[in-house]
Amino acid sequence: MSQILYSEVPSLDLSHFTSGDATQKTNFVKQLGEAFNNIGFVAIKNHGLSDELTDRLYAIIKRFFQSPDELKLQYDIPGLNGQRGYTPKGREHAKGRSTGDLKEFYHIGQEVTDNDPIKNEYPVNVFPKEFPEMREVSLDVYRRLENAGKQMLRAIALYLNLDEFYFDDKIKNGNSILRAIHYYPIENPDAIPADAVRAAAHGDINLITLLMGASADGLQVLRRDGKWIPITALPEQIVVNVGDMLDRLTNNKLKSTIHRVVNPPREKMGTSRYSIPFFMHPRSEMDLTCLENCIDAQHPKQYSDITAGEFLMQRLAEIGLKK
Repeated sequence: MSQILYSEVPSLDLSHFTSGDATQKTNFVKQLGEAFNNIGFVAIKNHGLSDELTDRLYAIIKRFFQSPDELKLQYDIPGLNGQRGYTPKGREHAKGRSTGDLKEFYHIGQEVTDNDPIKNEYPVNVFPKEFPEMREVSLDVYRRLENAGKQMLRAIALYLNLDEFYFDDKIKNGNSILRAIHYYPIENPDAIPADAVRAAAHGDINLITLLMGASADGLQVLRRDGKWIPITALPEQIVVNVGDMLDRLTNNKLKSTIHRVVNPPREKMGTSRYSIPFFMHPRSEMDLTCLENCIDAQHPKQYSDITAGEFLMQRLAEIGLKK
């Protein structure tokens, strides 16, 4: 396939896949595959998340992050590797770096409601008692984004010439994470490390990431020709990108593109930025061995065999969340 240098992230309508006619569905699969093969990002509308629900969750997480550090630190739970509850400022860093990112975040994970024994693998969610509405709203958002992600993976499966439902059993009760992020104000920019940024250049660990809005500019993606381009989405859109697990599974056919959140201009360093990505993970036992139909003479196998759970543990150690 010829390489396309997008000047912006392509926009698609998920309803063309979920409720469109055969032509619309086929076109959606083709356009999604083309985007993920080249830039690794798309903007999606008709994803099942309402503006009202989005606004409610952002309002709650802003109130939480504006709380005193003493309150927030009550929800930094030792031994969870940052997988549930609060992670304080500067603890996470990009792979290959030691300087912490200029952010703090809160993790909400899978709630297993059937008798699936995988429940024993997951820590219990932690919700701040001071904000009782966070549980209901965040879990509603979690389910809606998980469903949108399932539809996206069905389209990806068709693009890869797999059965449409190839990913369904692999993501059922998967280890997905809803992460509410606060890129906190820097009142004195001269007092931070010279190389400190809101989120250093990185690829996501998971299968796909679904990003619901962001309260300020700053997200950029590294294009194939080495140029950084801004990622912008209309208010009714979410941004969806390929993670390292899907890149690995497809032997680099679908691209986990490097992206970052740059610092604002100096005069705006004292302002906050909020963002809520949903990191869609499979079950830990999913085999990430490169798909046979993504390997040929021109594209030899790039990766050793590994499970999703093993890969996750490796990466959590590399970014400073697992000791």
